[in-house]
Amino acid sequence: MTLLISFEEMDFNGLKSKLGLTDGNLGAHLRVLEDAGYIKIIKGYKGKRPHTTCRITEKGSEAFQDYLKQLENLIKMARAENK
Repeated sequence: MTLLISFEEMDFNGLKSKLGLTDGNLGAHLRVLEDAGYIKIIKGYKGKRPHTTCRITEKGSEAFQDYLKQLENLIKMARAENK
């Protein structure tokens, strides 16, 4: 999600390379995100080769922002407890 937030859209091989995942592992994670409505998977062709692109959705962007806010709150609470 962080990569897609940063770039809005990436192809499957780019994600696989950046994340160091196998095709099957990345595909499984992407299906979960797509089923949740967080990303859109666009399948097509580049020349004669299959080409898959992943794009963050508005719902995915909102969910990621909510996640970051929750992390920030946890960090603030942890820092307050350590004072």
